[in-house]
Amino acid sequence: MSGASAVKALILTGFGLNCDYETAFAFEKAGAGAHRVHINSLIRGDVRLADFQILAFGGGFSWGDDHGAGVIQALKMKNNIGKDLLDFVDGGKLVIGICNGFQALVNLGLLPGLDQDYTCRSVAITYNDCGNFRDQWVRLVPDTDSPCVFTKGLGVSDYPVRHGEGKVVADPDVLASLIANHQVVFRYADANGAPAKGAFPANPNGALGDIAGICDLTGRIFGLMPHPEGYNHFANHPDWPRKKACAKRQGKSLEETITTGIKLFENGVNYMA
Repeated sequence: MSGASAVKALILTGFGLNCDYETAFAFEKAGAGAHRVHINSLIRGDVRLADFQILAFGGGFSWGDDHGAGVIQALKMKNNIGKDLLDFVDGGKLVIGICNGFQALVNLGLLPGLDQDYTCRSVAITYNDCGNFRDQWVRLVPDTDSPCVFTKGLGVSDYPVRHGEGKVVADPDVLASLIANHQVVFRYADANGAPAKGAFPANPNGALGDIAGICDLTGRIFGLMPHPEGYNHFANHPDWPRKKACAKRQGKSLEETITTGIKLFENGVNYMA
């Protein structure tokens, strides 16, 4: 743990959230002091949210996704520390929600934060069109005009997905606002980086507009279905043997490569540094 870092990231744990170690590892590689904290510790007041600069809602199956993915987690946190969450956001700090965490942010109303209202739920994430859980890698194309803090300087990025409920849906007017405000941060794309246009498996869940991630108007709250923490080393990528061989022919090495996964977390850490 990089406890000496000036930037402290709180990674939520407990109740089926099983990506906390991986997320903490990614934050540590990005230069943050990563602290895994059980949700109940925040609720009891054993740990103060105000003492951190970044809050991470990680992936997993919170409360077994009973009543819908991320629903119970959102209710428990809203009913117990809802004001603390709003104060955290008002303080100019960062929030990232990955997969199940993205679902929780949407259910809380922290995303998409239209009109800077962080209490209203205007977007939903529901069952994959394919009807089953997807565990695969996807290609993402960012909106380079997005205000999202975490994706600055990122180009086309590959990350793994692991979800059964990842389809982003919203009313047409909400979708239009998200697009106009550049709040659609990542979209699913095909192998060539062209829009997936809803085609499976490039778009693994049928999300409207190929939406893989969105942010609020400030760019400080970000949620995405793919797992950037799952690409913390070059050898995580399924195409790493070919990439390593190509680099070797060019007299290069991938060993010190900063993956786009770690770069995403670095952007957040550097913003708060």
